[in-house]
Amino acid sequence: MPLGLRTLLAVTACSLGLATAAAAQNAIELKPSPQQVHWQDLQFGVIVHFGTNTFLDREWGDGTASPKVFNPDRVDPGQWARAAKAAGANYLVLVAKHHDGFALWPTEQSDYSVKASPWLGGKGDLVQMTEQAVRKEGLEFGIYLSPWDRHEPRYADTAAYDKYYVGQLDELAQHYGPLVEWWLDGAGSAGHVYDFKKYLGELRTYQSNALVFADVALFDYGDIRWVGQEDGHIRGENWNVIDRHGELRWRPVEVDTPLHTLQWFWHPDSDQTLKSVDELVDIWENSVGRGGQLMLGIAPNRHGVLPEADVARLKALGAALQARYGIEHDLARQHLGGDANADAALDGNADTFWSAAEGAHHGVLEVDFAKPITVDRALSMEWLNDGQQVEKYAIEAWENGAWTVVAQAEAIGHMKIDRFTPVTTTKLRLNILSSAGTARIREFQLFDVGGMR
Repeated sequence: MPLGLRTLLAVTACSLGLATAAAAQNAIELKPSPQQVHWQDLQFGVIVHFGTNTFLDREWGDGTASPKVFNPDRVDPGQWARAAKAAGANYLVLVAKHHDGFALWPTEQSDYSVKASPWLGGKGDLVQMTEQAVRKEGLEFGIYLSPWDRHEPRYADTAAYDKYYVGQLDELAQHYGPLVEWWLDGAGSAGHVYDFKKYLGELRTYQSNALVFADVALFDYGDIRWVGQEDGHIRGENWNVIDRHGELRWRPVEVDTPLHTLQWFWHPDSDQTLKSVDELVDIWENSVGRGGQLMLGIAPNRHGVLPEADVARLKALGAALQARYGIEHDLARQHLGGDANADAALDGNADTFWSAAEGAHHGVLEVDFAKPITVDRALSMEWLNDGQQVEKYAIEAWENGAWTVVAQAEAIGHMKIDRFTPVTTTKLRLNILSSAGTARIREFQLFDVGGMR
């Protein structure tokens, strides 16, 4: 999982718009696929690590652990899903097999799985249980299947292992419903050559809408790219189109970080490593709030449930985000109105949007109020279906009879939260200073976060 990204870049599958992307001559011509648009709107997901490592106080299993150690007595994927939902997450990815090779479903490809464990008498299927619980909570479901397998003897034979991996992929892709995301972490695989083209062709046969996470090393196959580290922050301007060896692709970024500092699996000292609400809000603001996707790692304990402290922390995160950015706190909805174009970006409905003049390379979205308001955050969302257009913008407030810049940057993208010194004003605007094409803004929201504390 994300652990391996420190040592080897992850792996992935072709996006459905590849032919169009390949023909494009510049970044502005590139557009996301409908699947990418949908995925980016999910904004926040969790990834669950649970397996033999949980029972052995390990982050990295070596493949020698006995299946007998896996014997949770109160497995409750419904609890995981409810906790994720309370935090504000919209999808859950389960690590179905980590690098130790132990499978959480009764795979027919190997005996090294839950069917060889005492859990539920060897009759359990944790992938199925999780998938059903996740969908019951209204979340979307994804799967992580590590290519590196430290247990499987066939790993030493490339062709034999490719067949083995595809067999496991087929089981997961065919029997657990539609998948929103597929993780192919390449940790520890230096020197091993995988037939990724075959893997991903097989995946697309059964899961044509699943987006595949990968680093830019597997540029031709990935739908989603890694941010480059695991501290939860996007740094610099975030552009959805990136260049790799002279080729351009639409590759939105996913930011992965665990709920516990440096721990993806549960450990006995987990009560000492839990990140604070302030840390988690800062991570959200610097991932989702910078146009990326947040993938937060959660880890059940040896009973198969999230610790009470983790559940409480996730709930507190969701409450803190709602207190800061809940639609009921959006001051822009108090605008005077009357301009149908502007109103479309101020209505709290991300399916409507304000548009600059067709063909223009700049535009102004102004919000007027009947009485002064105090603001210290602006949240902007660009309509990306026709590509990422905004190249430079400013947030400006009306002060002393003139417009004053309170924030300025380049990329807006899926979502951009600008933080600035509180300003009290009756007028505030988003000034698109430069755009490659016609700028369209789905939402322009204003908040007084300091005033909520």
